[in-house]
Amino acid sequence: MIPKDHPRYHSLVARERLARCAREGVVALEGLAAHGRGEAFDYLIGEKTTGSAALAARTAAAMLLSARHAVISVNGNTAALAAEEIAALQRASGADVEVNLFHRTEDRMAQITRLLTKHGVRVLTGAPERLVPLSHDRALCLPQGIGDADVVLVPLEDGDRCAALRGMGKTVITIDLNPLSRTARTATLTIVDEVTRAIPAITAACTSLEPGEGEDLIASLDNTYLLRAAIDEMRERLAHALE
Repeated sequence: MIPKDHPRYHSLVARERLARCAREGVVALEGLAAHGRGEAFDYLIGEKTTGSAALAARTAAAMLLSARHAVISVNGNTAALAAEEIAALQRASGADVEVNLFHRTEDRMAQITRLLTKHGVRVLTGAPERLVPLSHDRALCLPQGIGDADVVLVPLEDGDRCAALRGMGKTVITIDLNPLSRTARTATLTIVDEVTRAIPAITAACTSLEPGEGEDLIASLDNTYLLRAAIDEMRERLAHALE
């Protein structure tokens, strides 16, 4: 039992949840390594939402709300960490939710779908087709889901799939704690934040955008600026880390 007054309570709970889900088969073992890499970057921003991430989250909300067809693409790590948060975002944004995995088995697909459904997510189901130009199983998606979407939110995404979705003409929003990753630099919009903070921030913005604010946020979007701001925020924190 992790005491709630532990200074890193939330991070330790997330780590424990991922380990449990890995034992159950929801999370791939490779996903544990990916989480550890992201956790290191979370230290660099003080394990809190920065100004640039808050702006990116509001912009993401505007993009989801203005989409013709928005889809949230969920992998094992995202489902394990943020199933309830995804359900809330789905309600606030009206987006569809589709499970998409790199280490794909029918059993994992079913387990993740059950986990999401248990927490109130309406998950798209059906026969997937190889619609994304990739050689691995993340090419598989539903024609009525990611295949039809104009805006896709892909938390904790692979760089090659992000690039492939952009190549298909889709607007791609990602959540990535590493502003230097291929995914972060390829996406239309990158939120440099931890997923259980970023998704609720998008949800809150969906219900608090002022009239005309969404259009202004989308028109002024500069992802390179946001990534540079995130790096500057990390640099500033490091400069004073030992004070």
